[in-house]
Parts: sequence; C-alpha cells; structure tokens
Amino acid sequence: MKILISAYSCEPGRGSEPGVGWSVAREVAKYHEVWVLTRPDESGDIIEAELARNPVPNLHFVYFNLPFLGSLWRWNQSGAMQIHYYLWQIQAYFVARRLHRQIGFDAIHHVTFVKYSNPSFLSLLPVPFIWGPVGGGESAPKAFWQDFSWRAKAYETARSLVRWLGELDPFVHLTAKKSAVVRATTKDTAERIRKMGVNKVEVICESGLPKEEILNLAQFPMPTDSTVRFISMGRLLHWKGFHLGLHAFAKANLPDAEYWILGDGPERQNLQNLAEKLGIAEKVKFWGRLPREQSLEKLSDCIALVHPSLHDSGGWVCLEAMAAGRPVLCLDLGGPAVQVTSATGFKVPAHTPEQVAQDLASAMIRLAQDPELRSQMSQAAQTRVKEVFDREVMGAALAQLYQEIAGHRTHQNEPILLNSN
Repeated sequence: MKILISAYSCEPGRGSEPGVGWSVAREVAKYHEVWVLTRPDESGDIIEAELARNPVPNLHFVYFNLPFLGSLWRWNQSGAMQIHYYLWQIQAYFVARRLHRQIGFDAIHHVTFVKYSNPSFLSLLPVPFIWGPVGGGESAPKAFWQDFSWRAKAYETARSLVRWLGELDPFVHLTAKKSAVVRATTKDTAERIRKMGVNKVEVICESGLPKEEILNLAQFPMPTDSTVRFISMGRLLHWKGFHLGLHAFAKANLPDAEYWILGDGPERQNLQNLAEKLGIAEKVKFWGRLPREQSLEKLSDCIALVHPSLHDSGGWVCLEAMAAGRPVLCLDLGGPAVQVTSATGFKVPAHTPEQVAQDLASAMIRLAQDPELRSQMSQAAQTRVKEVFDREVMGAALAQLYQEIAGHRTHQNEPILLNSN
C-alpha cells in the first residue's frame, strides 16, 4: 500500500513527539511504501544522516516549510509555535494534494503533533484518513488546583481556554468527522472527540519502545539492599504532581527508605521546601537533570516509579520503568492510566490531594514490605511492554489498520470495529 504520513515533529533518536513521528514512519515502512511530510529545519539533516547509515528503502521524506513566516516556530513561544503549526497544516494540504495526483495514496495518517484541538486539512483529501493518536483533552481535576501557585493556575486556565477555542474551530470538527478512525491517547480526549459527534474513536497509547531497548532494560535486576528507594523522573512542573509523591512518602513513614527525584524545572525549589516542611529532606534526594544513561542507572537502584502526573497524554518514563521491571505508581488519569494495569502497578483514583497521598502511601508500604508482590508486578510489567508497547508490535498493528481502513473506502461513514489493547 502507499501511505502518506503527516509528521510535523519527526526526528530519530528522540523521545516525545519527534520520536513518535520517526518510529511510526520507520515501522510502517516495513510493510508499506511510506511518504512522510515534515519540516526541513533542524530535523532534516538528522533524518537524512540516519537514513544514510541505516537505509529504509520504502521510506521517503518530503520536506517543506511555509513560504512566509517559516521560522516562526523558532520564537521559543508556545503561541508562535501553534500559529506556525496551524499554517503548516494548511500548506500540507496543497503539498499532499499534488503528491496524491502523482502517487495515488491508499491511506493518509496524521501522526504529530498529537493535539486533538488543531485540525489536519489532509482529512479533506479523497483518501481514507487516520487521525492520531491525538491527546490534550486531559485536565488537572479542580480539587488539585489548591496546591498550585497563581502562575500554575494561570497556565491551567490558559490551557483550557486554548483548547476550548480549538473545539470551536469548524475544521477541527470536520477533521474528526472525515476521519475513518480517530486514535486518542486517553479516555478524556476520546470523550471530547465523541462530543463532536464522532463515534469512530479508539483509545491507544502513542508511546512505544524499540525492541533493543526493551531487552536492555530487562537486564536491570531488582535491588536487594536494605534501603528501599522510590524514584520520580521528569520535568519539575506543577502538573507532574511530584508534590503528591512527597506527601505520600511522608505519610508512608518507611524506615530505611529514600525518595529520589530526577529532573529540573521551575518547581524544584518549591519541592525542596516541601520536603523540608514535611520533615523528610534527609530522605529525599534531588539529582537534577542527568544524561539518559545515568538516569537509567538511578532507576535500576529503585524498586518502583512514582509518576503522579495530573494530565499527561503519554508517559514514556512509565514504559521505561515497566520494561525495567519496576512497578509504576500513578493516578488513574491520562496516558499512564492507559499504560499501567493493576497487574503492573497501582493506579489510584484522583479525587482529592489528601486521598491521593494516602493511597500512594499505602501502595509504597505494600511494595516496600512485600518482595513477592514486587516480583509479580515486575514480571507482569515486562510482559506487558513486550506484548503491547514494542514498536515492532505497534507498527505491525498499524500496518494492519491501514489495510482494514482501505477496505472500507466505500463505507467511510460506517464505524470500524477494532481490537485495542
């Protein structure tokens, strides 16, 4: 089949959205002929260098940028990037229309950005269209705003406003309705899309790991020393919820236990002050931002990942921890709630900060005191990553999805029933 992929963000060797764009394109090219629309900018040279080292015969890149305001995305402001992205999507339509006349695509897939409140004008082409995974429909529950600074509250308010404005865009509704299937990263995003009158929605994780990385992480043995360590990894932002992890660790009051926090960001000083206030400063270590290899070494010294994020669409760190056989403690919110099961960790409800801290503390106590439970969850986590989040497995499933959708060319308005993990 001839597949067109739209990947505004695409770069080999990266995580987050650039990694999603690259991995989807490369894996699908094992099964079909793939053309990728992306920006030249900084990623073009990196992509071409990677293809020179490791050629993928079925993978073709089409680079283009705006004929005007092409460097707007470099302004290092979210608003400028969003304007550039929107205009780039319009330009992508004309580039794709010309390509379709030459090539004749069997399916078109919008991969990045993964944001449901922005349209993809490629859905207007007379080709079966797959939208996503798209996310962004998640919100920090109002009960948790009590711990936010005024800046954090302003951020959450602005985020909700931008999303609301996006939902008013008729092209967003048109994109959803024109899609043969919409792939949402979270239940919250899926629900918002269904409110647009679209039922062809499946919830599926955007993130995956390469097989070699899964095998490498599986080599990390569970630590056996007397000190029990929990770890949180990521940018220190208010919505990452690391303050909830600190409250939970203080409530757990475990002897011979430590809580490690890796990463940097605007909340670092507040988190350090909170650790002092809670009387756990001597048991909490802030390692700052470390290179990836050092971060994984720290993960290997810990028995579990604490990831109490309030609105993550994805959660690469959860998959890395699971691949390393570490149970994950998270909230029953967003992307982590799709990745983690009761067999691989603890998903606690998010009603109030006090309830979350207590439930996370209970989970910490259980894991600290029950080596057999740690072992069971460790094995289940590694099995789940191998069976569901291996990029090769995800690529094969996506290739099959294209074939199913292409078979519904004459039934574009009928729902497509798909198996989803």
